[in-house]
Amino acid sequence: MTTSAATGTATATTTLTRRWRPVRTRPPGASGTAGAPAARARRTRLLHWIAVHALAVAAALFFLLPFVFIALTAVMSDAQAMSGDLWPQAWHWSNYTTVLTTPGFLSWWRNSLLYAGLGTLFTVCSAVPVAYALARFRFRGRRTALVLVIATMMLPPQVVVVPMYLVWAQQLHLTGSLWPLIIPMAFGDAYSIFLLRQFLLTIPQEYVESAKVDGCGELRTLLRIIVPMARPGIAAIALFQFFFCWNDYFGPQIYAAQNPAAWTLSYGLESFKSAHSVNWNLTMAATVLVMAPVILVFFFAQKAFVEGVTLTGVKG
Repeated sequence: MTTSAATGTATATTTLTRRWRPVRTRPPGASGTAGAPAARARRTRLLHWIAVHALAVAAALFFLLPFVFIALTAVMSDAQAMSGDLWPQAWHWSNYTTVLTTPGFLSWWRNSLLYAGLGTLFTVCSAVPVAYALARFRFRGRRTALVLVIATMMLPPQVVVVPMYLVWAQQLHLTGSLWPLIIPMAFGDAYSIFLLRQFLLTIPQEYVESAKVDGCGELRTLLRIIVPMARPGIAAIALFQFFFCWNDYFGPQIYAAQNPAAWTLSYGLESFKSAHSVNWNLTMAATVLVMAPVILVFFFAQKAFVEGVTLTGVKG
């Protein structure tokens, strides 16, 4: 009987041990529930990245697809360019040769380079000293002069085109050429002066004072100190002016329309389009040749351009 009681006690003890076994707890962060916030944060970051880049890709496609369409149409045949095909069945690179050998096209190219090159050079050379004077000199009427410069930006060129044309035609006899458009740029451009003046205000005055202590005059300070430090701003106004001159249609139409030898690409392209109204492939090829210099210039100078634009509004 004693043996049976001992056996029963052992069995009960074993049962209680199995029933009341202590529960093992997992360390914090080891369970699936504890990792839910981290997974949710990763999912949120992923969705944010997709949303941001999707908008960027959509915006890029919005601006890029027209250029792709023009480039593809430029290498199509005459028949395919009039159809609804979007991809060339055969690549007709000879379309560019046909455009370049069109009578007058190379002279339009040369005139555009002359107009844009000299116009940019004259604008930079005239805007730098005026902007430096408005930014650094202290003289009576400085604010009035700045207000007058800004006021000229509000005056549309169409308002003064008639009296200006009469001066160039009757007094100077320069109509039929691009000189009525190039010469005025040697006397300053309001937008370039204002933009460069804002950039020069970001250059610390201590550099100018140190140069004067070393014996530099105003001209030497401008050329040796200010101009090297203002290269981004100068590059910005140079690009703005180059793009304006290259794409200008109104000016050549007014002053050079009567002389085809003085046409620029922007004005000659309209004549080319009228002559090849049914040859959309040639028209698109000519458009590519007109756009190519502007795109290449901006591509190689975009760093200086963006830096110059972003630093022009720091001080007022």
